[in-house]
Amino acid sequence: MSLLRQLSEAVDGGVAVASATVVDTSRSVPRRAGAKMLVFRDGSISGTVGGGEMEARVVSEAVAALADGRCRVLSYRLVDPGRGDPGVCGGDVQIFVEPHMPEPTVIVMGYGHVGRAVAQLADWLGFRVVATDDRPMTSGDAPEGPDPGVPGGDGAPDELVIGSVDDLLEGRTLDQDVSVVLVTRNVDVDAAALPALLATGAGYVGVMGSERRWTTTRARLEADGVDPAALDRVHAPIGIEMGAETPEEIALSIMAEVVAHRRT
Repeated sequence: MSLLRQLSEAVDGGVAVASATVVDTSRSVPRRAGAKMLVFRDGSISGTVGGGEMEARVVSEAVAALADGRCRVLSYRLVDPGRGDPGVCGGDVQIFVEPHMPEPTVIVMGYGHVGRAVAQLADWLGFRVVATDDRPMTSGDAPEGPDPGVPGGDGAPDELVIGSVDDLLEGRTLDQDVSVVLVTRNVDVDAAALPALLATGAGYVGVMGSERRWTTTRARLEADGVDPAALDRVHAPIGIEMGAETPEEIALSIMAEVVAHRRT
């Protein structure tokens, strides 16, 4: 399989991957311009830009690019390892590293009035939207609009999961490109879902409600043995402070925080 096809299939499958391409060389170097390599979050690779210490440095930079989402142009002189050069071939090489990120995902837990508004705004912002609720859904359970039971329709989530947090997570990997928004009906639902969610690599986990509600939820979870350090990951009360009242305004405050978190 070609590297370009492998890259496309990885991103389409929700896997982040960085490409490293030799763009310029002079004198003696391991690979010439056009040589490519793919690097995954765990440091695994496909292809090569020359091997050895130089390639190890490229892999490290590529993993960093996947973390911050920024391209890099790397320049190496392969002359004198005693001066820190990653090789002795005698030439110079420039390598362009570009992160290719899958479509970011927002998981909306609790698909009532606020949850539906969050889903619609997240979709408009370019996120893939997964909505979930532990109760059967009908069009009467949410604000007017397309039937929420028809995933992928206009204004509907890309995926709708009816069931528990275990049903949501079955066969699903949550990494730093996933933001989880809990806009559920009560503390019991939040407390049941958070331990499993915090055991994932989700980049953002936020919980709607007052400070008092979060204090109550956190105390219950700590009493159940949940690591306080894990609970420190939770953004609660969710959203930026803007005096929001309507579901649409609350959704705006939530998604503003989600976007800000992804950009920092």
